[in-house]
Amino acid sequence: MAETKATRRHRGWVTLLVVLGAIVLFLSSFALWAKRQLLETNTWADTSSKLLENEDIRTEVAGFLVDTLFSQADVQGEIEQALPPRAAPAAGVIAGAIRNAADDLAVKALERPKAQQLWEEANRNAHKSLLQLVKEGGDQDVTLDVGALVDQLGDQVGLQDAASKLPPDAAQITILHTDDLQAAQDAIDLLEALAWALLVLALLLFAAAIYLAAGWRREALRSVGIAFIAVGIAVLVVRDVAGNILTDKLADTASVEPAISATWSIATSLLTEIGGAGIFYGIVIVLGTWLAGPTGLGRSARRAIAPVLHERRTAYAALLVVLLLLFWWAPTPGFQRVLPSILLIVLSVIGLEALRGQAIRDFPDETWEAGAQRWRDSGRSLLDRRSKPDQ
Repeated sequence: MAETKATRRHRGWVTLLVVLGAIVLFLSSFALWAKRQLLETNTWADTSSKLLENEDIRTEVAGFLVDTLFSQADVQGEIEQALPPRAAPAAGVIAGAIRNAADDLAVKALERPKAQQLWEEANRNAHKSLLQLVKEGGDQDVTLDVGALVDQLGDQVGLQDAASKLPPDAAQITILHTDDLQAAQDAIDLLEALAWALLVLALLLFAAAIYLAAGWRREALRSVGIAFIAVGIAVLVVRDVAGNILTDKLADTASVEPAISATWSIATSLLTEIGGAGIFYGIVIVLGTWLAGPTGLGRSARRAIAPVLHERRTAYAALLVVLLLLFWWAPTPGFQRVLPSILLIVLSVIGLEALRGQAIRDFPDETWEAGAQRWRDSGRSLLDRRSKPDQ
């Protein structure tokens, strides 16, 4: 009875470590997403491009640019100067007609590759300025300069060099005020520390749980795989729920809801990839524990591949093929980044060695010859069953 209580207590600690690891992994998913989305210039710029490619968002951006141009620039005055003196009184009518058509013209202008490239460059430059200000300090606000886009729109409505005719800073969107610099520096330092610290802590908790589960480590590893799947699903659910709440909070009118919803969807697409990665890794872990099972289909599958696993060179050749296919497919972001890729390769090697050891212990006589003979016998048996007439 004392042993049973001790075993239950032991299992309790392992379960606690797996649960804590899942909670930390859940938090690390959001920290990693925020770090990559906010602190990586390429990710920021790529996301900005995807935003402008969305029709609902492009319509709102076009509306902002049109409002900026017609509220800040003297469009009617520019038209009066361009018209002959006798036609100058018609400038107001012409300006009104242009204003009515400007929204459609702006949307079409932003559809063009040149405008989208200018938008991406503006976001890239703004993000570089943001990181430089946070790391080195300074006395200038970080702004997103949309002057080039205003010029593009001005060309559409016949107003040349439109941005130069606007008041100073009218075509700039402030991203960070210098007054908020210290808070931004503290937040970024915390984010950079949390992103990796939480992930490492989660992996250490899982490793400790597996280590403590002496005699039933396969079961503990399966629990870790289930935890990965659960965390991945939870991340996806929270993303959807948060998006609905945010849209309801920020949308003043129903007309802007599609743009806000699309912005959230695109900005958190990386979070979707992270959640999907958790599910993918969890499924791989669960399948691995199934393949290492002592009975049933897992044992049969292990016996079938035992000839490949017996020889280290054939085992690693098979692993190489699998890894090449995975890196070509890249089912998760980890296969596209250096450090995660190294970790995945190391874990794959550890898993292969564990599977080899078990296969050799369970099926010491499963050589290529024995395996080939068994496969031939299975093939003949199948053919015999098919060749027999139905009774």
